[in-house]
Amino acid sequence: MIFAGGGFLLLLVSGVPIFLALGIAALVAIELTTTVPLSIVAQRVYGGISSFTLMAIPFFVASGLLMEAGGIARRFVNLASALVGWITGSLYLVAIVTGTGLAAISGSGSADTAAISAVMTPEMRKRRYNIDLASAVIAASGSLASIIPPSIVMIVIAITANQSIGAMFLGGIVPGLLVVAGLMGGCWLHARQDEAVQTDREDFSFDKLIKAFVAALPGMIVPVVIIGGIIGGVFTATEAACVALFTTLLVTMGIYREITFKDLPRICLKAISLSATVLIIVATASVFTWFIATQGLPALLRDWLTGVTDSPFVFLLIVNVLLLIVGMFMESISAVLILLPILLPIARSYGIDPVQFGVITALNLSIGLITPPYGICLYVAATVAGRRIEQVSRKVWLPLLCMLVALVLVTFVPAVSLWLPSVLM
Repeated sequence: MIFAGGGFLLLLVSGVPIFLALGIAALVAIELTTTVPLSIVAQRVYGGISSFTLMAIPFFVASGLLMEAGGIARRFVNLASALVGWITGSLYLVAIVTGTGLAAISGSGSADTAAISAVMTPEMRKRRYNIDLASAVIAASGSLASIIPPSIVMIVIAITANQSIGAMFLGGIVPGLLVVAGLMGGCWLHARQDEAVQTDREDFSFDKLIKAFVAALPGMIVPVVIIGGIIGGVFTATEAACVALFTTLLVTMGIYREITFKDLPRICLKAISLSATVLIIVATASVFTWFIATQGLPALLRDWLTGVTDSPFVFLLIVNVLLLIVGMFMESISAVLILLPILLPIARSYGIDPVQFGVITALNLSIGLITPPYGICLYVAATVAGRRIEQVSRKVWLPLLCMLVALVLVTFVPAVSLWLPSVLM
């Protein structure tokens, strides 16, 4: 077990891709420390991705890419501007509201960040916003895709925890909106103290709001179809992903007409590439997690934790610190696949609901998307803005603080994540 963990960390530090690090560490550990035939590796790799539910991922990814290329993102920005553009520090708030809307369609934080940043950064620079803080806020807005359904991370958590995807999606809605409210409140307070942007707001226009709403309405059909269909029992998460892709195609090609059949091969190839990246990590991680589970690590860790504390609150505090650190260095899906099978049984022994624990995990890893050195959303926002990651990192404290406050509420007030699933399911 120590051999596998040490080998994985060594390979990771050496720059080996994470899916190879997971697979090689597990393969070598199985060969040197057990008598299990190596054919188990092939079986676990196949078993890890032989799941009907996992088929939802490529469809959601393709739907998000179509949204990005088909004009939905730009219309969401216009709607957000009409909705909150009259408030001090308007462009910060527009970015956050746009991120919320896009998160309800794509499920991919980096894609949302790129879409928001490409539209918002030039205007923010023109209006003399602090571009480093603006990039940090845009990155946080993009990271909402890990919490707000249809989050790909939530799908993986639900599958790993053997929970209803619908319940997990519902569990993420209120925490996601808490993060949104916290980010908007924090940015508004900061903008009031910033002389450069404290007067940056537009007059509210009801006519403009109606026009922007009508223009964005076709794109808003997608999240309604996804969530409504899953909650209503009309179709499964995988079927919902297929319907989402079909609906997005209909909107972008039939209504907005910003995508033609010539664009589809390029979008499909990109969706295949991104989906393969996720699924190969799932496949190799299943070997690694199988090995550490058979070596008794969950039981050892449970015994140690119960020896340290019998309080579920202290346990959750320890888990939050662990996940925040892991999120700084590791991609979200990999972290879920490695840690959740170990931590979830321990959480159950403390009487913690799996849905709440899944939401806590997703929110921690969402924060990891904006914290260096990994912070993929922060990298994307900084790259689009033409800034160094070090410059943007100095301003990440504001969105980070807002997200941590939401994390505390989700952790220690179970109703925040459990109320909506209990009412609707």
